[in-house]
Amino acid sequence: MEATPELDPPARLLMGPGPSDVSPRVLRALAAPTVGHLDPYYLGVMNDTRRLLQHVFRTDNELTMPMSATGMAGMETCIVNLVEPGDEVLVGVNGVFGTRMCDVAERAGATVHRIETEWGKVFTPDEVKAGLDAHPKVKLVGLVHAETSTGAHQPLEGIGALARERDALLLVDCVTSLGGAPVEIDAWQIDAAYSGTQKCLSCPPGLSPVTFGERALARMDARTRKVQSWYLDLSMIRSYWGAERAYHHTAPVNMTYALREALRMVHEEGLEARFERHRRHHRALRAGLEALGLTYIPDHSLPMLNAVAIPDGVDDKAVRGALLREHGIEIGGGLGPFAGRAWRIGLMGASCSRHHVTALLGALGGLLGGAGDALSAADAAYA
Repeated sequence: MEATPELDPPARLLMGPGPSDVSPRVLRALAAPTVGHLDPYYLGVMNDTRRLLQHVFRTDNELTMPMSATGMAGMETCIVNLVEPGDEVLVGVNGVFGTRMCDVAERAGATVHRIETEWGKVFTPDEVKAGLDAHPKVKLVGLVHAETSTGAHQPLEGIGALARERDALLLVDCVTSLGGAPVEIDAWQIDAAYSGTQKCLSCPPGLSPVTFGERALARMDARTRKVQSWYLDLSMIRSYWGAERAYHHTAPVNMTYALREALRMVHEEGLEARFERHRRHHRALRAGLEALGLTYIPDHSLPMLNAVAIPDGVDDKAVRGALLREHGIEIGGGLGPFAGRAWRIGLMGASCSRHHVTALLGALGGLLGGAGDALSAADAAYA
């Protein structure tokens, strides 16, 4: 057998729907010496990570931690711990990840009721209320705060109160929004939420931050049967993250180092400054893309995920291939009904900078024509 070549991945500007660029600081943390998952040093890192996650989630929830798997495991963790077979669940479906939430809940034995709207649209509180009125036995409401498949930014104010009026929990997917836009767990009365490390936190993929409030903990404690997933069963994992430090599984020590460092960088920048950075570069990118004749799909657009319609006659894969091959820039294609019809352009965390904006506009403008106009429009937005 021939020796495999030395690892030498190409340098890219990651401007797709994730992962995002990773800071050298985070990569250095990832490469730090491994210790045991019950080593006193690592237990201190766990405590730091929880405190920093509470800060970015804007919550005092004690059960706030990274699950040892990617963002979809966060979704599954929340659902399998909060839902028992036969429970009724209401899910807002306006893209891939609302659809996926339904699938996971059905696999957990729930009776799922959907409220649906066009891909790229968002739900109003009245639409959620109508769904609750139609299904008064619902025990959990699931919404996607940042629908990565469409770039839609779901408003959440007031929905937590609607759920509480019906004694239902509110579960929120903030995989793409956490660290790039406000996620107000306590202020918005969100009972449980999950995210991922590879988006606006700019950490490699591999962990899924989750948080659970007191109402969610009470629901877990009142379960009448075991959680269907041993690996994701929080009744045991809580003991590892709690005072007992009871062994459950071998934690991904170095990934926790990396997440802690990424969260330290968020804290150093400040959340408000970080949110404004994402808004500022989004405005400039949008101005440049619109100068190229591209139109945004969602009315309520995420600052960190820009979904635009591909012009008629333009070959989706050819353009994305040329961006990657000739310029080292990755952007994402569309999913579901948007496949071949949309580009998804990320401005997340370390990938959210003026350099990224101008590099993408110059390269894309060169392929479509109009690079000068696009760059001028972005410069004007920055002025």
